[in-house]
This record gives sequence, C-alpha cells and structure tokens, in this order.
Amino acid sequence: MAESQGKKRVAVIGSGNWGSGISRIIGLNILEKGKFVNEVLMWVFEEIVDGRKLSEIINEKHENVKYLPGVKLPENVIAVPDLVEATKDADILIFVLPHQFVAKVCDQLKGNIKKDAFACSLIKGVDASQGGIQLVSHMIHKALDIDVSVLMGANIASEVARDEFCESTLGARSEVNGQILYDLFHRHHFRISVTKDAATVEVCGAIKNIIAVAAGFCDGLGYGSSTKAAVMRIGLLEMCKFAGQYYKGVRMDTFLESCGFSDIIATCYGGRNRRVSEKFVTAGKSIEELEQEMLNGQKLQGPLATLEVHEQENNQ
Repeated sequence: MAESQGKKRVAVIGSGNWGSGISRIIGLNILEKGKFVNEVLMWVFEEIVDGRKLSEIINEKHENVKYLPGVKLPENVIAVPDLVEATKDADILIFVLPHQFVAKVCDQLKGNIKKDAFACSLIKGVDASQGGIQLVSHMIHKALDIDVSVLMGANIASEVARDEFCESTLGARSEVNGQILYDLFHRHHFRISVTKDAATVEVCGAIKNIIAVAAGFCDGLGYGSSTKAAVMRIGLLEMCKFAGQYYKGVRMDTFLESCGFSDIIATCYGGRNRRVSEKFVTAGKSIEELEQEMLNGQKLQGPLATLEVHEQENNQ
C-alpha cells in the first residue's frame, strides 16, 4: 500500500505480561507517530482459555485475559498463533519471551525472515547451554545473522500497562537502529535513554533477577530492610564484577541507568522473582508449582539464571 511505503513493519515475539505490555506501548506509539506500518503482529503461543483459543480472545476483546487481564490493547495489535506468519514480513523483531525458548524460536525463524531485518531483545537472562555464558542478544545474532539491540529497565509490566511513569535503557550497537527503536518505544510515561554499551545493559537485566531471588529469600525468612539493602548492594557489586569479567568496554555509568540499580530496586521490592522466591520459603512448594499458582504458568528467569551463572563460575 502507498501509505505504508518506506515505513517499517513490527512483529513482537512473545505475549506474556511483558510481551503484551510492550505491544501496547508499540501499538499506541505507531498510531500516534505515524512512522511505522500501523499493524503490529504479536506472536501468541496458542493456549485454550475457558474453552477458547487465546489468540481469538485477544483479537476479539483486545485484551490478554490470561497474562495481562484488565488492560486494553490497541486494536492495531493483532495476535497471531503462527510464528513464521507473524514475523515473515517484519523489518523489526521484538523478542520478549523466556530465554530458555529462544534457541527453538530462532530455529523456526531461520530462512523465514527478511534479510535486512533487525531485532531488539527484552529478554532478561543468559544462556549456558552451549558451555560458557552467552548473552541472549548474541544467541539471536548468531542464529539469524541480524543486528540485535536490547531494552532493559525497572519495568514492572502491570505498572507500565497502567501508564505509571518509568524508565528503560536501550542498548544499541547501531546508531541508526537505535534511533528507530527509540521512536518505537519512547512515550511520555515510558522514558528511554540510549547507550552503545549494550552488553552491560543486558548483563544488568540478567543478573538483577538473581539478586531478586535472594531478596525474596530474605523476605520469606523474615529479615528486614537492612538485610535486603545489604543483599542489593552486594548484588550490585557482583553485577559490576561479572560484567567486567566477561565483556570488554563496560561503562560504570551504565549501572546507574534504569537497567542497573533502578531495576534492582524495582525487582527486589515489586518483581515476580522476589514474590515467588518469598513464597518458596514460606509455602514449601517447588518453583514449578508456584509458577503455575502465581504466574499462570509463566516461567521465572531468576532461578534458571542463578543456576547457569553458578555453574559457569564453578567451572572457572
């Protein structure tokens, strides 16, 4: 269509609470700014909810009733249960799904996306399945041979969906793609800062979930704010050390962006890794049971990241 000529098409890979929340922001920005193709395709892992397909419910009610209930999505966000169909014409791929599923998703995308497409990962985790620690953005880049930026910050999905003011950090190795992604994400209540220090931004997003697990244990054991503050401070130091040990060009000021200490604060007080970890101590149930009970089956990133980093450090 003539009106779409030269405009980039966006696909979101993932539709959990954060996937739905960021799709809402993207959809609203696209409608208001007119810089992108209006339609946003959001890949939905198909599930049956109350006897109906989740994708059909989303497209009819414009609401993800399972993972982000009570929040209306703009009508230009379209749920698509076929991964290839959702992404084949996209210029920009937004990855927002549990990091343990990235390899499988990329295998399905190989040869089925545009050659000049680029991506942004909102996935907070690292991969140790191939030996060593690998950033999710590097996994995607290696699998699909595309440029991958990252977006990390102190962003509780339900709060962002209520338009509460917050910030996020965009780590972009490409200045051109960074500007495009800034236009896609930035809103009056969702403030974006941009840095080229993408590796540090992503490390912060992964390690903060480990710190949140420890904070949840503190709460479950009945310790007060002083203990949790100590855990957060020590966690920040370990985050800085980890980043410097594995990646070159780490900038210390990146840890003071939203992706760094701000995200530690948010997730150690309001995040689901903290909530589930607290319940793990008090309820005597497994993490898997608590994921089903508290998160509708969504996967936590903190426990898995803890295991992977621990194994890597033990092998050094």
